[in-house]
Amino acid sequence: MGLTDRLDSLQQRYPALGFPLAVVYKYADDQGNYLAALIAYYAFVSLFPLLLLLSTVLGWVLTGHPELRAHVEHSALSEFPVIGPQLDRPKQLSGGVVGILVGVLGALYGGLGGAQALQNAMNTAWTVPRNERPDPFRARGRSLMLLATGGLALLGTTVLSALGGGAGAFGLGVKVVALVASVAVNAGVFILAFRISTARNLTVRQVALGAVAAAVGWQVLQSFGAVYIGHVVKSASATNAVFALVLGMLAFLYIAAAWVVMCAEINVVRVERLYPRALLTPFTDNVDLTAGDRSTYAAKAEAERTKGFEKVDVTFGIPPHHTATATESSDPPTPAPHRTKPEAE
Repeated sequence: MGLTDRLDSLQQRYPALGFPLAVVYKYADDQGNYLAALIAYYAFVSLFPLLLLLSTVLGWVLTGHPELRAHVEHSALSEFPVIGPQLDRPKQLSGGVVGILVGVLGALYGGLGGAQALQNAMNTAWTVPRNERPDPFRARGRSLMLLATGGLALLGTTVLSALGGGAGAFGLGVKVVALVASVAVNAGVFILAFRISTARNLTVRQVALGAVAAAVGWQVLQSFGAVYIGHVVKSASATNAVFALVLGMLAFLYIAAAWVVMCAEINVVRVERLYPRALLTPFTDNVDLTAGDRSTYAAKAEAERTKGFEKVDVTFGIPPHHTATATESSDPPTPAPHRTKPEAE
Protein backbone atom coordinates (compact mmCIF):
# COMPACT_ATOMS: atom_id res chain seq x y z
CA MET A 1 0.00 0.00 0.00
CA GLY A 2 1.46 3.36 -1.10
CA LEU A 3 1.54 6.62 0.83
CA THR A 4 -1.53 7.98 -0.97
CA ASP A 5 -3.53 4.86 -0.14
CA ARG A 6 -2.50 5.06 3.51
CA LEU A 7 -3.51 8.73 3.73
CA ASP A 8 -6.81 7.98 2.02
CA SER A 9 -7.54 5.12 4.39
CA LEU A 10 -6.65 7.32 7.38
CA GLN A 11 -8.92 10.23 6.47
CA GLN A 12 -11.80 7.89 5.63
CA ARG A 13 -11.44 6.15 8.98
CA TYR A 14 -11.45 9.31 11.13
CA PRO A 15 -14.31 11.84 10.68
CA ALA A 16 -12.14 14.61 12.19
CA LEU A 17 -10.03 14.35 9.01
CA GLY A 18 -12.60 13.18 6.52
CA PHE A 19 -15.30 15.76 7.28
CA PRO A 20 -13.20 18.93 6.60
CA LEU A 21 -11.82 17.34 3.43
CA ALA A 22 -15.35 16.54 2.25
CA VAL A 23 -16.41 20.15 2.88
CA VAL A 24 -13.50 21.47 0.80
CA TYR A 25 -14.26 18.98 -2.00
CA LYS A 26 -17.96 19.91 -1.98
CA TYR A 27 -16.99 23.60 -2.17
CA ALA A 28 -14.80 22.81 -5.19
CA ASP A 29 -17.49 20.63 -6.80
CA ASP A 30 -19.97 23.53 -6.60
CA GLN A 31 -17.36 26.03 -7.91
CA GLY A 32 -17.67 27.95 -4.69
CA ASN A 33 -15.07 30.54 -5.74
CA TYR A 34 -17.30 31.70 -8.58
CA LEU A 35 -20.42 31.70 -6.40
CA ALA A 36 -18.57 33.84 -3.83
CA ALA A 37 -17.23 36.18 -6.54
CA LEU A 38 -20.77 36.90 -7.75
CA ILE A 39 -21.97 37.68 -4.23
CA ALA A 40 -18.94 39.93 -3.63
CA TYR A 41 -19.52 41.77 -6.93
CA TYR A 42 -23.07 42.78 -6.08
CA ALA A 43 -22.10 43.65 -2.52
CA PHE A 44 -19.36 45.90 -3.88
CA VAL A 45 -21.78 47.52 -6.34
CA SER A 46 -24.10 48.41 -3.46
CA LEU A 47 -21.33 49.92 -1.30
CA PHE A 48 -20.74 53.18 -3.13
CA PRO A 49 -24.42 54.11 -3.41
CA LEU A 50 -24.62 53.36 0.32
CA LEU A 51 -21.63 55.66 0.93
CA LEU A 52 -23.34 58.38 -1.12
CA LEU A 53 -26.51 57.90 0.92
CA LEU A 54 -24.51 57.91 4.16
CA SER A 55 -22.63 61.07 3.26
CA THR A 56 -25.87 62.85 2.33
CA VAL A 57 -27.54 61.87 5.59
CA LEU A 58 -24.43 62.86 7.55
CA GLY A 59 -24.42 66.24 5.82
CA TRP A 60 -27.94 66.88 7.10
CA VAL A 61 -27.45 65.42 10.57
CA LEU A 62 -24.08 67.00 11.45
CA THR A 63 -25.03 70.54 10.47
CA GLY A 64 -25.72 72.46 13.64
CA HIS A 65 -24.70 69.61 15.94
CA PRO A 66 -21.04 70.19 16.89
CA GLU A 67 -21.02 67.56 19.67
CA LEU A 68 -22.29 64.82 17.36
CA ARG A 69 -19.84 65.92 14.67
CA ALA A 70 -16.94 65.70 17.14
CA HIS A 71 -18.04 62.16 18.10
CA VAL A 72 -18.20 61.04 14.44
CA GLU A 73 -14.86 62.71 13.65
CA HIS A 74 -13.17 60.46 16.21
CA SER A 75 -14.88 57.27 14.98
CA ALA A 76 -13.61 54.76 12.41
CA LEU A 77 -15.57 56.64 9.73
CA SER A 78 -13.03 59.47 9.89
CA GLU A 79 -10.41 57.15 8.36
CA PHE A 80 -12.29 56.73 5.09
CA PRO A 81 -10.38 58.72 2.43
CA VAL A 82 -13.47 60.10 0.66
CA ILE A 83 -15.80 60.91 3.56
CA GLY A 84 -13.34 61.32 6.44
CA PRO A 85 -11.63 64.58 5.34
CA GLN A 86 -15.04 66.20 4.75
CA LEU A 87 -16.46 65.52 8.22
CA ASP A 88 -15.33 68.89 9.51
CA ARG A 89 -17.30 70.53 6.68
CA PRO A 90 -20.66 68.73 6.82
CA LYS A 91 -22.33 70.97 4.25
CA GLN A 92 -19.94 69.61 1.62
CA LEU A 93 -21.09 66.07 2.36
CA SER A 94 -24.70 66.56 1.37
CA GLY A 95 -25.76 65.33 -2.07
CA GLY A 96 -29.31 66.60 -1.68
CA VAL A 97 -32.35 64.82 -3.03
CA VAL A 98 -30.37 63.45 -5.97
CA GLY A 99 -27.89 61.85 -3.58
CA ILE A 100 -30.72 60.22 -1.62
CA LEU A 101 -32.42 58.92 -4.78
CA VAL A 102 -29.24 57.58 -6.41
CA GLY A 103 -28.07 56.08 -3.12
CA VAL A 104 -31.35 54.27 -2.46
CA LEU A 105 -31.77 52.95 -6.03
CA GLY A 106 -28.12 51.91 -6.35
CA ALA A 107 -28.07 50.22 -2.97
CA LEU A 108 -31.35 48.44 -3.74
CA TYR A 109 -30.03 47.19 -7.09
CA GLY A 110 -26.80 45.92 -5.58
CA GLY A 111 -28.53 44.53 -2.50
CA LEU A 112 -31.15 42.61 -4.49
CA GLY A 113 -28.46 41.32 -6.84
CA GLY A 114 -26.38 40.14 -3.89
CA ALA A 115 -29.39 38.42 -2.32
CA GLN A 116 -30.19 36.71 -5.64
CA ALA A 117 -26.57 35.56 -5.89
CA LEU A 118 -26.74 34.24 -2.33
CA GLN A 119 -29.91 32.28 -3.15
CA ASN A 120 -28.20 30.79 -6.20
CA ALA A 121 -25.20 29.79 -4.07
CA MET A 122 -27.34 28.19 -1.35
CA ASN A 123 -29.54 26.31 -3.83
CA THR A 124 -26.42 25.11 -5.63
CA ALA A 125 -24.86 23.93 -2.37
CA TRP A 126 -28.04 22.07 -1.38
CA THR A 127 -28.41 20.75 -4.98
CA VAL A 128 -31.99 21.96 -5.29
CA PRO A 129 -33.32 20.94 -8.74
CA ARG A 130 -33.90 23.90 -11.03
CA ASN A 131 -37.62 23.21 -11.36
CA GLU A 132 -37.97 23.44 -7.54
CA ARG A 133 -36.27 26.82 -7.20
CA PRO A 134 -38.42 29.96 -6.75
CA ASP A 135 -39.66 31.79 -9.83
CA PRO A 136 -38.26 35.31 -10.45
CA PHE A 137 -41.03 37.02 -8.46
CA ARG A 138 -40.85 34.77 -5.40
CA ALA A 139 -37.05 34.86 -5.56
CA ARG A 140 -37.06 38.64 -5.30
CA GLY A 141 -39.51 38.44 -2.42
CA ARG A 142 -37.01 36.22 -0.62
CA SER A 143 -34.28 38.71 -1.53
CA LEU A 144 -36.19 41.50 0.21
CA MET A 145 -36.49 39.27 3.29
CA LEU A 146 -32.73 38.66 3.15
CA LEU A 147 -32.05 42.40 2.91
CA ALA A 148 -34.27 42.99 5.94
CA THR A 149 -32.38 40.26 7.80
CA GLY A 150 -29.06 41.87 6.87
CA GLY A 151 -30.33 45.24 8.06
CA LEU A 152 -31.25 43.75 11.43
CA ALA A 153 -27.77 42.24 11.68
CA LEU A 154 -26.13 45.55 10.88
CA LEU A 155 -28.27 47.39 13.42
CA GLY A 156 -27.65 44.82 16.14
CA THR A 157 -23.90 44.57 15.66
CA THR A 158 -23.58 48.37 15.43
CA VAL A 159 -25.32 48.81 18.78
CA LEU A 160 -23.22 46.09 20.40
CA SER A 161 -20.00 47.49 18.91
CA ALA A 162 -20.87 50.91 20.31
CA LEU A 163 -21.51 49.38 23.73
CA GLY A 164 -18.24 47.47 23.56
CA GLY A 165 -16.30 50.52 22.41
CA GLY A 166 -17.72 52.65 25.21
CA ALA A 167 -17.10 50.03 27.87
CA GLY A 168 -13.52 51.03 28.56
CA ALA A 169 -14.45 52.41 31.95
CA PHE A 170 -16.12 49.13 32.93
CA GLY A 171 -13.21 46.84 32.13
CA LEU A 172 -12.51 43.89 29.91
CA GLY A 173 -15.49 41.85 31.11
CA VAL A 174 -18.08 44.11 29.48
CA LYS A 175 -16.14 44.06 26.20
CA VAL A 176 -16.06 40.27 26.22
CA VAL A 177 -19.81 40.11 26.92
CA ALA A 178 -20.48 42.56 24.07
CA LEU A 179 -18.29 40.49 21.74
CA VAL A 180 -20.07 37.24 22.65
CA ALA A 181 -23.44 38.94 22.25
CA SER A 182 -22.39 40.24 18.83
CA VAL A 183 -21.40 36.73 17.70
CA ALA A 184 -24.70 35.38 19.04
CA VAL A 185 -26.70 38.02 17.14
CA ASN A 186 -24.78 37.28 13.96
CA ALA A 187 -25.31 33.54 14.41
CA GLY A 188 -29.05 34.10 14.70
CA VAL A 189 -29.02 36.23 11.57
CA PHE A 190 -27.06 33.62 9.63
CA ILE A 191 -29.54 30.94 10.74
CA LEU A 192 -32.34 33.03 9.27
CA ALA A 193 -30.34 33.79 6.11
CA PHE A 194 -29.41 30.14 5.52
CA ARG A 195 -33.04 29.08 5.89
CA ILE A 196 -34.53 31.88 3.78
CA SER A 197 -32.01 31.70 0.95
CA THR A 198 -32.64 28.09 -0.05
CA ALA A 199 -35.76 26.41 -1.40
CA ARG A 200 -35.11 23.43 0.87
CA ASN A 201 -37.19 23.26 4.04
CA LEU A 202 -34.40 23.32 6.62
CA THR A 203 -34.60 23.29 10.40
CA VAL A 204 -32.62 25.46 12.79
CA ARG A 205 -30.63 22.44 13.91
CA GLN A 206 -29.63 21.61 10.35
CA VAL A 207 -28.08 25.04 9.71
CA ALA A 208 -26.87 25.93 13.22
CA LEU A 209 -23.29 24.63 12.90
CA GLY A 210 -22.55 26.55 9.71
CA ALA A 211 -24.28 29.66 11.08
CA VAL A 212 -22.09 29.72 14.19
CA ALA A 213 -18.95 29.22 12.07
CA ALA A 214 -20.07 32.05 9.76
CA ALA A 215 -20.72 34.37 12.72
CA VAL A 216 -17.28 33.72 14.22
CA GLY A 217 -15.60 34.24 10.84
CA TRP A 218 -17.52 37.47 10.27
CA GLN A 219 -16.41 38.80 13.66
CA VAL A 220 -12.77 37.97 12.86
CA LEU A 221 -13.04 39.71 9.49
CA GLN A 222 -14.55 42.80 11.08
CA SER A 223 -11.69 42.98 13.56
CA PHE A 224 -9.13 42.64 10.78
CA GLY A 225 -10.96 45.30 8.75
CA ALA A 226 -10.72 47.77 11.64
CA VAL A 227 -6.98 47.13 11.92
CA TYR A 228 -6.59 47.54 8.13
CA ILE A 229 -8.42 50.88 8.14
CA GLY A 230 -6.51 52.11 11.19
CA HIS A 231 -3.03 51.24 9.92
CA VAL A 232 -2.89 50.83 6.14
CA VAL A 233 -5.48 53.37 4.99
CA LYS A 234 -4.73 55.95 7.66
CA SER A 235 -0.98 56.01 6.95
CA ALA A 236 -1.32 56.13 3.15
CA SER A 237 -1.42 59.24 1.00
CA ALA A 238 -4.77 60.52 -0.26
CA THR A 239 -4.46 58.77 -3.65
CA ASN A 240 -3.01 55.55 -2.29
CA ALA A 241 -5.64 55.50 0.46
CA VAL A 242 -8.41 55.34 -2.13
CA PHE A 243 -6.79 52.36 -3.85
CA ALA A 244 -6.05 50.73 -0.50
CA LEU A 245 -9.67 51.17 0.57
CA VAL A 246 -11.14 49.85 -2.69
CA LEU A 247 -8.82 46.84 -2.85
CA GLY A 248 -9.37 46.20 0.85
CA MET A 249 -13.15 46.30 0.38
CA LEU A 250 -12.94 43.87 -2.54
CA ALA A 251 -10.76 41.46 -0.57
CA PHE A 252 -12.98 41.77 2.51
CA LEU A 253 -16.20 41.14 0.59
CA TYR A 254 -14.79 38.20 -1.37
CA ILE A 255 -13.32 36.48 1.70
CA ALA A 256 -16.57 37.03 3.60
CA ALA A 257 -18.66 35.64 0.72
CA ALA A 258 -16.34 32.65 0.26
CA TRP A 259 -16.53 31.88 3.98
CA VAL A 260 -20.34 32.07 3.98
CA VAL A 261 -20.51 29.63 1.05
CA MET A 262 -18.02 27.34 2.82
CA CYS A 263 -20.16 27.41 5.98
CA ALA A 264 -23.21 26.47 3.92
CA GLU A 265 -21.23 23.51 2.58
CA ILE A 266 -20.48 22.49 6.18
CA ASN A 267 -24.23 22.20 6.78
CA VAL A 268 -24.79 20.28 3.53
CA VAL A 269 -22.01 17.76 4.13
CA ARG A 270 -23.17 17.17 7.72
CA VAL A 271 -26.90 16.85 6.98
CA GLU A 272 -26.53 14.78 3.80
CA ARG A 273 -23.62 12.75 5.27
CA LEU A 274 -21.43 13.39 2.22
CA TYR A 275 -18.30 12.18 3.95
CA PRO A 276 -15.82 10.63 3.77
CA ARG A 277 -14.73 11.30 0.19
CA ALA A 278 -12.02 9.48 -1.73
CA LEU A 279 -8.77 11.43 -1.46
CA LEU A 280 -8.06 11.51 -5.21
CA THR A 281 -11.63 11.84 -6.48
CA PRO A 282 -11.23 15.45 -7.78
CA PHE A 283 -8.08 14.58 -9.69
CA THR A 284 -8.61 11.29 -11.52
CA ASP A 285 -11.21 8.76 -12.72
CA ASN A 286 -8.99 5.94 -11.52
CA VAL A 287 -10.44 5.91 -8.02
CA ASP A 288 -12.83 3.88 -5.90
CA LEU A 289 -15.76 6.17 -5.11
CA THR A 290 -17.10 6.26 -1.58
CA ALA A 291 -20.80 6.52 -0.73
CA GLY A 292 -20.22 10.24 -0.15
CA ASP A 293 -18.74 10.62 -3.65
CA ARG A 294 -21.65 8.79 -5.27
CA SER A 295 -24.27 10.79 -3.36
CA THR A 296 -22.56 14.06 -4.25
CA TYR A 297 -22.25 13.33 -7.97
CA ALA A 298 -25.75 11.86 -8.22
CA ALA A 299 -27.28 14.90 -6.49
CA LYS A 300 -25.47 17.29 -8.85
CA ALA A 301 -26.91 15.44 -11.84
CA GLU A 302 -30.41 15.49 -10.32
CA ALA A 303 -30.08 19.23 -9.64
CA GLU A 304 -30.05 19.87 -13.42
CA ARG A 305 -33.67 18.71 -13.69
CA THR A 306 -35.67 21.56 -15.22
CA LYS A 307 -39.18 20.02 -15.34
CA GLY A 308 -41.14 18.09 -12.76
CA PHE A 309 -41.88 15.31 -15.26
CA GLU A 310 -38.22 14.99 -16.24
CA LYS A 311 -36.56 11.88 -14.81
CA VAL A 312 -32.83 11.71 -14.04
CA ASP A 313 -31.21 8.33 -13.35
CA VAL A 314 -27.54 8.11 -12.38
CA THR A 315 -25.40 4.98 -12.49
CA PHE A 316 -21.67 4.52 -12.06
CA GLY A 317 -19.56 2.23 -14.16
CA ILE A 318 -16.34 0.49 -13.19
CA PRO A 319 -13.13 2.48 -12.53
CA PRO A 320 -10.33 1.93 -15.08
CA HIS A 321 -8.12 -0.01 -12.69
CA HIS A 322 -10.91 -2.53 -12.22
CA THR A 323 -11.50 -3.07 -15.95
CA ALA A 324 -9.73 -6.39 -16.08
CA THR A 325 -11.72 -7.71 -13.16
CA ALA A 326 -14.93 -6.28 -14.55
CA THR A 327 -14.58 -8.15 -17.86
CA GLU A 328 -14.58 -11.42 -15.93
CA SER A 329 -17.70 -10.45 -14.02
CA SER A 330 -21.21 -10.00 -15.30
CA ASP A 331 -22.31 -7.68 -12.49
CA PRO A 332 -24.31 -4.63 -13.70
CA PRO A 333 -23.11 -1.05 -13.04
CA THR A 334 -23.67 0.16 -9.51
CA PRO A 335 -26.65 2.52 -9.27
CA ALA A 336 -26.17 5.78 -7.46
CA PRO A 337 -27.73 5.94 -4.01
CA HIS A 338 -31.13 7.58 -4.14
CA ARG A 339 -31.01 10.93 -2.36
CA THR A 340 -33.98 11.80 -0.23
CA LYS A 341 -34.60 14.93 1.74
CA PRO A 342 -33.58 14.42 5.37
CA GLU A 343 -36.27 14.36 7.99
CA ALA A 344 -36.59 17.41 10.20
CA GLU A 345 -34.34 16.99 13.18
